[in-house]
Amino acid sequence: MSSTSRTLASPALSREHLGLLLGFVGMAIFGGTLPATRIAVSAIDPLAMTALRTAIAGLCSLALLIVLRRPLPPRRLWPQLAIAMICVSIAFPFLMALGVQTVDASHGGVVLGILPIATALVAVVITHERPRPLFWIASMAGAALVIAFALRQGGGTFSAGDLFLFAAVAVSAIGYAFSGRLTAQMPGWEVISWVLVMALPISLPAAALTMPADIGQIALKPWLALLYVALFSQWIGFFAWNAGMAMGGIARVSQVQLLQPFVTFALAAFFNDETITLQILLFAAAVVATVAISTRTRSRPAPVTQG
Repeated sequence: MSSTSRTLASPALSREHLGLLLGFVGMAIFGGTLPATRIAVSAIDPLAMTALRTAIAGLCSLALLIVLRRPLPPRRLWPQLAIAMICVSIAFPFLMALGVQTVDASHGGVVLGILPIATALVAVVITHERPRPLFWIASMAGAALVIAFALRQGGGTFSAGDLFLFAAVAVSAIGYAFSGRLTAQMPGWEVISWVLVMALPISLPAAALTMPADIGQIALKPWLALLYVALFSQWIGFFAWNAGMAMGGIARVSQVQLLQPFVTFALAAFFNDETITLQILLFAAAVVATVAISTRTRSRPAPVTQG
């Protein structure tokens, strides 16, 4: 390769590397969502935690949009933003908070590991794609693995926590699929910011009504966990993730997401004192394999699938 070719290739390569780094940062932030949520709900009611989480992120989003003088999204996009708002900023965090009240964060990491496949399935429906048969085989295999894991962990039955997490996967898949469509019309950080701002008329009154009465008795750790899920999981993580995919390419950076369950396990072991068994690791690895296969066999790249 000539020196001129190396000079031209170097900036592009550096941009790809930066994209992968940002994607990894975003994935790591999202990997901390379950452990932080489990800590928060140990002292704060799931409904209050969801309202506070969404309200804090919404106020920060509103401030940023005002400072940057961003115009309102076109009216034709409001219905899609509303769907994303209901699913991503209200239903998903609430259902997830209910789920981790009764199951460990590491358990939730395996169940939510199927989220990329669920999002891809919703995207296939709304975009009328026709994936190859292997996509459907991998998707069904991934779903079967998660169901088998939940049944095995629950002694042959689904726990209430599993049912809440399954519901969280479903609503999140819908929200992320519509968010993915919206990123074709505006930057990803703007999509999540407007989604959170649209939720403010709901989240602010809900936060005021559900504020814990014993607020002064709650320890610092649950408050820090709440701030983490509000500022990072709900908001800032999307900045790094979406920027990473824009710079490094969706197909390449999205593969970093396969590491997320294992990041969740590591953080759950460190912050939640959870024991990560071989069974959990094996099921997670198998689910990740089905996600990798389904991602590679879709007819076009999947939308953004994080949270």
